[in-house]
Amino acid sequence: MKDKIQLYGFNNLTKTLSFNIYDICYAKTDREKKDYIAYIDEQYNSERLTNILCGVTNIIGACVLNISKQDYDPEGASVTILVSEETVPPEQIDASCNQGIGFLPDKETVAAHLDKSHVTVHTYPEFHPNNEISSFRVDIDVSTCGRITPLTALDYLIGSFDSDVISMDYRIRGFTRDMDGKKYYKDHEINSIQNFIDPKTLKKYDAIDVNVYQSNIFHTKMMLKEIRLADYLFNVDPRELPPEERLDIREQINKEMLEIYYGMNVY
Repeated sequence: MKDKIQLYGFNNLTKTLSFNIYDICYAKTDREKKDYIAYIDEQYNSERLTNILCGVTNIIGACVLNISKQDYDPEGASVTILVSEETVPPEQIDASCNQGIGFLPDKETVAAHLDKSHVTVHTYPEFHPNNEISSFRVDIDVSTCGRITPLTALDYLIGSFDSDVISMDYRIRGFTRDMDGKKYYKDHEINSIQNFIDPKTLKKYDAIDVNVYQSNIFHTKMMLKEIRLADYLFNVDPRELPPEERLDIREQINKEMLEIYYGMNVY
């Protein structure tokens, strides 16, 4: 569909991107585990996550209607943003919506919420007393209706986190019609999520696709190729460790990443 199609009414297609990243860390002692979780909880608190999601809405060309955010005890955070493709007169805004006031800089425009248009993020710090590997998972869902698509924000999302393993799902649902009543089940070309990621970024990862083309369902998993030990040790200089211990730590990190990547306990 290279030429623009004139649609009858609103574009009813819903495009949803589920973006999940995993950050891995070697934390041997209880003190290191607690310090890592505290660091992650502070680094990715609800305020920082709100700024990241607002960046997503800006990239995909959406407008913010309402922001809700929450930090949890003992750790974790969530943010939800309702977005719209179009702006509307102020008198049509629901009085219960904050329109990003107090979260965003002063804006010249306001927007109304369109059903199923939203951006959400949830964080999941994780460790176990019997394991020396801790992890941190971020789940981001971007669901849009109309002409905008969340795929344009992929490079921004990957760069916003320490992404060791990435799992992404993209699905187009519903249909829309042209002026003659013909149905269209997607409004842009896609055969892989990887097409929307910078080639320089892709070179850093091993990536595989699992797609169901006839259902407009696309799935991509990515795992970082190079393990730089200094990036995975918390408050420890790898040069201070003996070679045997460095090798053992590297094997533990690689094992954790492989199991997350393939979604099974392979060892």
